Amino acid sequence: MSDPQLQVEILRQILDALGRIERRFSQITTSDDFLATDDGIERLDSVCMMLIAIGESLKNLDRITGCSLLAQYPSVDWKGAKGMRDIISHHYFDLNAEAVFGICKNHLPAMWPCRSPIWDRWRWSVTSASGRSRWSGGSSMA
Repeated sequence: MSDPQLQVEILRQILDALGRIERRFSQITTSDDFLATDDGIERLDSVCMMLIAIGESLKNLDRITGCSLLAQYPSVDWKGAKGMRDIISHHYFDLNAEAVFGICKNHLPAMWPCRSPIWDRWRWSVTSASGRSRWSGGSSMA
């Protein structure tokens, strides 16, 4: 995969993970909802796994772009997203449900395609012939 194709794949994975978090977080209204039932705990586990995946993907994106892509979009706390991956991965049993709730409620929305400049600048398209994603510039996502 060339670097642009790899960038597209990583960004697609991030979008997929954000979508999973949105679906899993949609039934959570307070941080206590994560801990009150087995379903809530499973949602917390699932959300944390996706936060790990996002953080790891952001680190990979920085690696392949020489830290140049994400730096163009300072309105998103990329360092915090990558750091959260480290906290969850290395201190999972010390995890604070309130912190995860706050991240999902207050910080992740900035990463959504309709709200973040990185997604506004580029749009996804799928080539009908190959079925593979390709990267194409554009003013916004439809």
